[in-house]
Amino acid sequence: MEPYAVIAPAPSNAPIGIYIHVPYCSRICPYCDFNVYARLQSQFPDYVDAILNEIDLVAGQQGHREVATVFLGGGTPSLLPSWGHERIMDRLSRRFSIAADAEISMEANPEGLEADYLREIRSAGINRLSIGVQTQQAHGLKVLGRAHKPETPIRGIAAAREAGFDNLSLDFIFGWPGQTLDDWERDLDFILETNPEHASMYSLIIEPNTPYQTAVNRGILVPVDDDMVSEMYEMTLERMATAGWDHYEISNWARAPELRSRHNLIYWRNAEYIALGPGAHGHLSGHRFHNLLLPERYIDAVSRGELPVAESEEIDPATAIAETMMLGLRLTADGVSSLAFERRHGYRMTDIYGETIAYLREIGMLEWNEDSLRLTRAGLLIANEVAERFLDPVLP
Repeated sequence: MEPYAVIAPAPSNAPIGIYIHVPYCSRICPYCDFNVYARLQSQFPDYVDAILNEIDLVAGQQGHREVATVFLGGGTPSLLPSWGHERIMDRLSRRFSIAADAEISMEANPEGLEADYLREIRSAGINRLSIGVQTQQAHGLKVLGRAHKPETPIRGIAAAREAGFDNLSLDFIFGWPGQTLDDWERDLDFILETNPEHASMYSLIIEPNTPYQTAVNRGILVPVDDDMVSEMYEMTLERMATAGWDHYEISNWARAPELRSRHNLIYWRNAEYIALGPGAHGHLSGHRFHNLLLPERYIDAVSRGELPVAESEEIDPATAIAETMMLGLRLTADGVSSLAFERRHGYRMTDIYGETIAYLREIGMLEWNEDSLRLTRAGLLIANEVAERFLDPVLP
């Protein structure tokens, strides 16, 4: 299979991915609701040992299927010293069947990306960086609670190139309080002038139980209104299309199809992946699970030789079908293949969703592209509302 093949859903025996959660940050951004902890660098040796032990515990569960991708997310995986990445990558290569051309990604903050460190992790096997720039506007960085300055990503990107990274993704956020259309256009200018291999651009969501939600509730922060966010998104669609980028997922663009995020495609194709680390979520053998959240509890459980799973649930056929549609429709270029749907789930898509599809096509939200069902331009703007129509399918 070519690395950029994106037929959704994936077949049941498709290669799997591995997600490793590194829950450490130097500071916690006020909009973040991930499982992250600040100023716990003293745990790094115990954390790395625990990851190595968890690798050993779960290595046989994938049934010797090939691993196509590894993704180190967080948190801030670039806080972890290079020796930690070296040990983790060495253990993975010993215990799993890692594809020779596997995409091995690491999330990184712009600060701390020094050439020597980057050369060391590149030598360890990491071949793709996802750099959290978020914005190049100084006032936006303050609003978002980011630690770096606008010049920091420029230095970090240069250091990554010097270290031999030829696959970089830049992450940006739009719709932050106080942002204008001109602010966002300047950020788009930066992306196109920097010319990374990949870019992810997400609209800010005010998550519950975050400092941002508290600030909004108190009137300290005023979110950008929905109409402005839509204008920013439409500007993004136009600018990236004019520049010839491949818009393959609602919030993701690649310079060419072969540069799409192969790990994230595992999620959107409803394929399976192993989860390692505190709070990591996985999907394997028809089950969904997540690990213990607190690093201390995670480390303690693994040190006793126990799988650190906090909860696990079986994915029933109706849930699997709903997830195929809700995830696969995010693939803006390819959508969900009716043939792949039937092969994976044993039902024809139209037998389950015929009326729903007909209605959404009639109002211009969905279209058929040969065998595949995908969002229209209008559907992109209300993708979540469209996806909700595919919840709770009634099986024949």
